[in-house]
Amino acid sequence: MKRRSVRRLSLLTAGTMLAALALTGCQSGEKNSGKVEIELVQYKPEAVEVFKELEEEFNASHDDIHLTIDSPNEAMTILKTRFVREDIPDIIGIGGDINYSYFLDSDMLADISDYEGLSDIKPAYQDILKALEFVPEEGVYGVPYVANAAGVLYNREMFEEHGWEIPENWEEFTALCEEIEAAGIRPLSFGFKDTWTCLAPWNALAVDLAPADVCSQVNKGETKFKDEYREVSEKMLELLDYGPEDPFAYGYNDACTAFANGESAMYTIGSYAVPQIKSVNPDMYIDSFVMPGSSEADENVLNSGVDLQFCVMEDSENKEAAYEVLDFLLKDENVQKYLDEQNAVPCKEGDFDLAPMLDGVKSFIEEGRMTDYQDHYYPSEMAVDAQIQTFLLKQDTDAFLKKFDTDWLRYNRDIIRKVEDYEANKGSSK
Repeated sequence: MKRRSVRRLSLLTAGTMLAALALTGCQSGEKNSGKVEIELVQYKPEAVEVFKELEEEFNASHDDIHLTIDSPNEAMTILKTRFVREDIPDIIGIGGDINYSYFLDSDMLADISDYEGLSDIKPAYQDILKALEFVPEEGVYGVPYVANAAGVLYNREMFEEHGWEIPENWEEFTALCEEIEAAGIRPLSFGFKDTWTCLAPWNALAVDLAPADVCSQVNKGETKFKDEYREVSEKMLELLDYGPEDPFAYGYNDACTAFANGESAMYTIGSYAVPQIKSVNPDMYIDSFVMPGSSEADENVLNSGVDLQFCVMEDSENKEAAYEVLDFLLKDENVQKYLDEQNAVPCKEGDFDLAPMLDGVKSFIEEGRMTDYQDHYYPSEMAVDAQIQTFLLKQDTDAFLKKFDTDWLRYNRDIIRKVEDYEANKGSSK
C-alpha cells in the first residue's frame, strides 16, 4: 500500500460513521464456488432496476465471474465508511464531481490506462475527468459512462404555436422572455425554495461566462471569483425578472408542476427533471436549448458533466475480471438500455438514440462543445447552493462574491497548499 490508510481518514467526517449500521445491505451477494467475485457499488438508487437487469444478464452469460451490483441509498456516505473499514468493492460507480477528486487524491483508485475500452469514450468526457484532478496525475482513473445536460427546457408545442425562435445569445434570450411575457405567459419557472435548484441556472451561465478551469486558476492564485463570477451573478439576478413573483416560495416539484401545466414556457433545469415533469403531464412535448449566457453565440456551450463513471479500486485483486465487467456494461445495447431508462447522454462514441428532450442540444453533444458543471469543483462544506439562494434574496453582488472568495480559501486550504507544493516542485524540476 502507498499512503492510503492515513489519507482515507481525511476523506471522512465523523458523521460518516453513522452509516455503519447501513452496511449490512451493501455486502457482496451469494458466493459462487469456483467463480471470481466482483462487487460493484453504484451511487444512483434511481437506476436500481436497470442495474438489477444488467447484473442478471451478466451472471447468466458468464461462467467464471459472479457480479454483485449494490445500489444503496446514501451510497457515497456508505462507501466512505466502508473505505475506513477496509471493506472495499472492486468497482465503484460515482459521479464526476469533487468526491471523485477526493478519492483520486487519496490513492484509492487504480490506474486503468491499459483498459482498451477507453478508446471508445468521447475525449470531451475524458478531459472533464482529467480536469477534476487537484494536481495533474499520470494515468487514467475512471471510465465515463453516461452524462447529463443542463440548460433551458422549453415547451416545444407552445413555441411552435407562437412562432418563437430559439435564442442564440443573451440579448436574444431576454428579448424572447419579453415576447413571451407580452403574450401573457410567464417565461420561466423556478423552484428556488429548494436550494440545490439555484445551481442549475448558475452552472449553465457559468460555463458560458467564466473560464472552465476557474477553480483551478483560483487555487493557483491566478484570479479571484469576484472577477470571474461577476457577470454570472448579474445575469442570475436578471433571470429573476422573468420568473414567478416569489421564486423562493416554490420548490423543485412545484416548478416542475408549473412548467408541466403550461404556466411557464421555459424552465432553467437539467434533463434529469423531465421524468418529474412528465409524471404530471405525460404528453408534454419537451425540448431543450443551451443557455445562451454570452452575447457571442459561439461562446455558448452545453453544460454537461459525467453523471456516472466506473472506477476500479486500487485494492481490487481482480482487475482483469473487473475489466470484463466494464466491457459488458459498455456494450452498445447495455448503454442504450441505461439511456432509455434514465434519459442520459452517452459518454461512449456511437450511434445511440437520445431522448427527444435532447434534440435541441444534440449538435453540441456530437461536436463535443460542452463544459463541466462548475459546482463539481465546489466542496460540499461551502454550501454554494445556499450561498446563491441568499444572494438572490439579498441581491448584494459585492457581498456575495467577497464571501465566495473568503469561503473558498477557508474550505480549500489543504488543496491550495497541495497545488502550491506541486507548482513549486514543478518549477524546481525544470
